[in-house]
Amino acid sequence: RLLAFVPLPTPIPSNPTTKPNQTHDTHASNLPQAKRRGFREPRRMGEYCAPAAAAVAEGEQPVAVAVLPLPPAARYQYGDYDRCSTKQVFDNLHGNISLDPLAREFVDTEEFQRLRDLKQLGLTYLVFPGAVHTRFEHSLGVYRLAGEAMNNLQKYQGNELGIDRIDVQTVKLAGLLHDIGHGPFSHLFEHEFLPRVNPGSTWSHEHMSALLLDSIVDKHSIDIEPDYLKVIKEMIVASSDVSTAEGVKEKRFLYDIVANGRNGIDVDKFDYIDRDCRACGIGSNFQHWRLLEGMRVMGDEICYPAKDYLSIHKLFTTRADLHRTVYTHAKVKAVELMLVDALVEANEYLGISLHADDPEDFWKLDDTIVKSIETAPNDELKKAKEIIQRIRRRELYKFCNQYSVPKDKLDHFKNITAQDIVCSQITSKVLLKEEDVAVSNVKIDLTRGKDNPLERFLMLVPPCYSFTCTLCVIFQVLTSCLFLL
Repeated sequence: RLLAFVPLPTPIPSNPTTKPNQTHDTHASNLPQAKRRGFREPRRMGEYCAPAAAAVAEGEQPVAVAVLPLPPAARYQYGDYDRCSTKQVFDNLHGNISLDPLAREFVDTEEFQRLRDLKQLGLTYLVFPGAVHTRFEHSLGVYRLAGEAMNNLQKYQGNELGIDRIDVQTVKLAGLLHDIGHGPFSHLFEHEFLPRVNPGSTWSHEHMSALLLDSIVDKHSIDIEPDYLKVIKEMIVASSDVSTAEGVKEKRFLYDIVANGRNGIDVDKFDYIDRDCRACGIGSNFQHWRLLEGMRVMGDEICYPAKDYLSIHKLFTTRADLHRTVYTHAKVKAVELMLVDALVEANEYLGISLHADDPEDFWKLDDTIVKSIETAPNDELKKAKEIIQRIRRRELYKFCNQYSVPKDKLDHFKNITAQDIVCSQITSKVLLKEEDVAVSNVKIDLTRGKDNPLERFLMLVPPCYSFTCTLCVIFQVLTSCLFLL
């Protein structure tokens, strides 16, 4: 307790013969010049006790004021939302995003901040200069959209479905943390690099996200119930091969909001399609807000009004257009093949692939690994540095040709390899070797392979209303691209 003694003011006796300002003038004459002009000298430590001590010495009655310490702030509960404890982050796509206290605990860790150094589209920015957005802002965007989806469901069907604050918090955290397991240059690390150094690898960023989430909670002592943490991890891997969502008996629809393994319609796609189109200058009239407003739950599965089928159509066709024009652009694939070759050359010395097995070390991997290789003085990295230097100087692998597999031969088509190209060449003065050729086999579909995705999701159809839905595009395209090194 702090005790402060404040002397009561001493009344000034009234003296008609004395002017009121005489006493003050006499007192002011003894003060320094600066003080008379209205400037106050800085007090020394402990000087504030002098008036109280003087009052006690003169026999005046002091007034004791007890200042009690404030009670400790109440610990927020899981799922609580308090405007005073939220933090506003401005996103150029969604505007203000409110981060609740628990979300901030995850965001303010080195594992999550690492996403600032992971570009959403990997090396695409070398062809589309605007594509420099990162996994960090994408994760915040998915967190925002997951919250909007849950708020809408709670508003219209909250009592019917039994949605509570715990469900809302869990889905939002799954959206925030769904991409923390991505490696350098996003999908390139998972689908191109690791299969080269570890043939037959089953590594996935969803599984690493779950492992890294456990590591973050333990390392930073984040207060979250193990049952809630388990559900978050299940939601993150809901669309992967290791998904356990099919065994969920209650509120199965919650697992389809962030990563929908049943029909591919989820808030993850809502965010990255809008964000990638905006960054790359690709026109898009897909309106995710229509689907967020119209989503409802029937039979424990998310469905949409029949009138919004065109929005679903645009979702999948825009995604396919991004794959054709941006993600698998010939120059983008050439740069990716070169970087994979550089990482493979550096892997034996740096042990890059070893970090992918340990979540304690994995967070140290990000896109800056290229600069580390490029500036390293070690002779063991000479070949890798030469390849990166070629990328810097725009001496890229040359695109030669591509072949689109006919639709009726997709089932029996085997991926083309460099050996196939070398063996099929006609005898000439210049013969290519396998190390001179790189082949990229690209498959583009609408998330459901050869099937029509619009036949998989449920629609709210008014009574006495006949409705059929078709998607007039090729559902799967397989293309083989040939590059000369």
